[in-house]
Amino acid sequence: MRPRPNYYDSESGNRWMLSYLDVLTILLILFVAVSAQGLRSQRRPAPPPPPPPPVERPRPALDQARRELQQQGLDATLDPRGLVLSLPQAVLFASGEDRITSAALPMVDQIADVLRTTPGKISLVGHADATPIHNKHFRSNWELSVARSLRLLELLSGRCGLPESRLSIAGFGSQEPRSPDASAEGRAANRRVEIVVLDASAL
Repeated sequence: MRPRPNYYDSESGNRWMLSYLDVLTILLILFVAVSAQGLRSQRRPAPPPPPPPPVERPRPALDQARRELQQQGLDATLDPRGLVLSLPQAVLFASGEDRITSAALPMVDQIADVLRTTPGKISLVGHADATPIHNKHFRSNWELSVARSLRLLELLSGRCGLPESRLSIAGFGSQEPRSPDASAEGRAANRRVEIVVLDASAL
C-alpha cells in the first residue's frame, strides 16, 4: 500500500503561533502602559488645600461713619479701599453741569460733619455714563467727571472747613460703571461722585 503523501506545510502550520505572539505582545505593552500610568498617578502630588476665607479686619471708625451716613439715607458701604459714599449726580448737579445745586448744600453739610470726625485721607472720585457729552463747558465725560470732583472738593474745603491736606480728586469718566448703560436706570446709577475715606491700613 502506497503511503499517503505528506501535504503538511510547516510554514502554514506555524502561522497561528505568529498571531498568538502578536496578541501577547500587544497585551504586554498595554499592561506596561497601564502600570506606568498608575505609578504616575500615585506619584502626582495632592492639590494644595483651598486658602482660608479672608477675615475682615475690624475698622471701627469707618464702620461708625458708615452707620451714621446710612441713618441719613445715604448709600455708604465698606470695601477694600475704605468707606465709600456714593452720591448720584441727580442729588448734586444738574445734567451736564458741574455746579453743585443749592438744594444739595444741607446734605453736604451733614456729610462733612461725619467726615470731620472720621480719620483718614478722602478721595473724591467722579464718574459718568457712556453717553458722549459735547457742550460749551466740557468736551468729554472725562472732563465732566473731574470737574465735579473738583467742585465737591472746593465745597468741602471752603464751606465746610475740611483741611485740603486730607482731600484729593480723581475722575474716571465712564470707565468704572456700576450698572449696564443699556437702560436709563443704569446710566443714572453710573453718573455719580464717590466720597472715599481711605483705609490707612490698606494703603
